[in-house]
Amino acid sequence: MAVSTHPSASHDLPWFLTAPGQSDTLMTLTTIVVVMTILGLGVLFFRLHSLPERLGHKKLQFEIVAVLGLLSLLTHIHAFWVAGLLLALIDLPDFQTPLKRIANALEERVAPQGPAKDVVRPAPASPPDEPGA
Repeated sequence: MAVSTHPSASHDLPWFLTAPGQSDTLMTLTTIVVVMTILGLGVLFFRLHSLPERLGHKKLQFEIVAVLGLLSLLTHIHAFWVAGLLLALIDLPDFQTPLKRIANALEERVAPQGPAKDVVRPAPASPPDEPGA
């Protein structure tokens, strides 16, 4: 059965109008574009959200940056994310290495780790005899 158009209808119909019983190509295309856009924006959001953790990965304050990023993700308080980003961008001075070296040097000097030696200690001196006793 041939589909006949109404005599007063335009003969040049736009491409997005579908005949009865046919699939709507514009709705299918729009659905695909919306789903891909939502997925793309989600990926972009999570990549941007993990930026402080990726910047501060090899630093001493990595754990603090990671906790701040997790807090900002779960609470939607953006100040945590900004604080994590600033903390990841700042290089903290390394106080730990010199202090460990000092501690190791003192440990070697005070309590050497070599084999135990038998130390001969002199006997305590007896008190001198009192004269006239």
